[in-house]
Amino acid sequence: MIVWINGTHGAGKTTTSALVQRLIPDSRVFDAEKVGETLMDIRPGLPGTDNFQHWPPWRPLVVETARRVLDYTGGTLVMPMTVLVEEYWREISAGLAEHDIPVRHFVLHADQDTLRGRILGDTVLGPSPFRLKYLEPYAEAARSWLHAEAEVVDTTHLTPAQAAQRIAEAVKG
Repeated sequence: MIVWINGTHGAGKTTTSALVQRLIPDSRVFDAEKVGETLMDIRPGLPGTDNFQHWPPWRPLVVETARRVLDYTGGTLVMPMTVLVEEYWREISAGLAEHDIPVRHFVLHADQDTLRGRILGDTVLGPSPFRLKYLEPYAEAARSWLHAEAEVVDTTHLTPAQAAQRIAEAVKG
């Protein structure tokens, strides 16, 4: 099984995913961003883009990597990864379905002011224009398709541990 934890920057995906992994037996965290980083390391580089998800190889490589890891280890993959383009989510989820891999899709949500405050106050990454530019695309995806495609966990007033507990209970229940 895959527990996909979606949401925009500042929602708490990375922190929450590590906590979810501790709560679900026989689970591992697989950050699909590493697949994008591998593609970014190709020299000479792939065609220019502001987001590696726009490269057509990224999506099937995420599916194939997840499938291979699950074939090897079994259990559950907890995948923290923002996907805001509906077409990309459909491609990934259809690819996983072709391999009979069940997916529980969660979106960590917070209001725009909370997200902005978290990004601006991030002591690890610091304030990030890159992360801030995804606030409006996230809001649009949430309105138009994303919240209808996932189980929404509003983290505006939750700690990461509380969000992780809700996700783990939903998966186990």
